[in-house]
Formats: sequence, C-alpha cells, structure tokens
Amino acid sequence: MKSPSVYIMASGRNGTLYIGVTSDLVKRVWQHREGIAEGFTKDHDVKLLVWYEQHETMESAISREKAMKKWLRKWKLDIIEKMNPQWNDLWPEIIGEWPLSTIATVAAIPAPVAVPVPPAVPTPPVPLVIPANAGIQPPTPREASEMRCAEDYELDSRLRGNDGVGGGA
Repeated sequence: MKSPSVYIMASGRNGTLYIGVTSDLVKRVWQHREGIAEGFTKDHDVKLLVWYEQHETMESAISREKAMKKWLRKWKLDIIEKMNPQWNDLWPEIIGEWPLSTIATVAAIPAPVAVPVPPAVPTPPVPLVIPANAGIQPPTPREASEMRCAEDYELDSRLRGNDGVGGGA
C-alpha cells in the first residue's frame, strides 16, 4: 500500500493513541508492530492499526496529520469509531488478508433471502473538509471581554523594563 497515508495506532480500545503519516503504510505499520520504530509507539506498546486514510499527495497527508494532532481526544475516538466501531486491528486489511473475527462473523450469518434491489446510483464521495484551526477553542464571551489591547492600556512595567514612572530606567 504505497501511497501517502495518515494513520492512527492504538494500544487497545480507548487506549493510548498515536497519529502518524507515511508514504508506505504497510512498511510503517509493520515497523510499529515489530518494535523496530523507536520512540513513542515502542515505549507505550502501541501496535494496533485502528484507522487510516489515504491521500493523493504527501503534502495533503502531512497537512491532515498536523491538523489531527491538534484535535481533541474525543474527535479522534469518534473518527476511529466511525470507520472501525469494534476497534479491530486493520493490519490484515492492509496486507490483503481477512481478519479471523470477520470470517467467523460471516460464517454465522444465515444466507440472505433474495429480494430485488433497484440498481444503485453511484454518488460521489463527500469531501471531508476540516478547518485548519480544528481543535482550537474560541475564547468565551467573558474571556474576550477581559482581553486587553496594548494600544488601550500602558504596558506593564515589567515588560517596559522600568518602574513605570517618567519613562526612566
């Protein structure tokens, strides 16, 4: 799977999360799983691929990774839950194997009853646009009213470097 990708690794369901970007997802996830990648994932035993997203360019993947690293934890959990509600390890998916849990689930489902279905009209994917300031909370009205502008107030004497009297040092 050699294409620019953003991915989230986890230590387990609702566990420690790691967001990364790579040009070769299979190679990079393998490095995390085998403990070859020194650093955070090795130190925190983060080995499960729980979410990934492919991009057309490395620049867009890097931009997405940087934005996601600023997200609230809840947003990260929500995006994982949307793609992978069971928090399955997606490693088998990216290397082309079926995870055993999926095979067992498929075998337990009874054969479907034939029901005529009208042909589906393909709909274009809705582009996901996340603002560059995602995760940055605006000030509350009270905080905004308490903010001071340097033009409206004299600078604190500690910032001026003097005692505040007569402009002397």
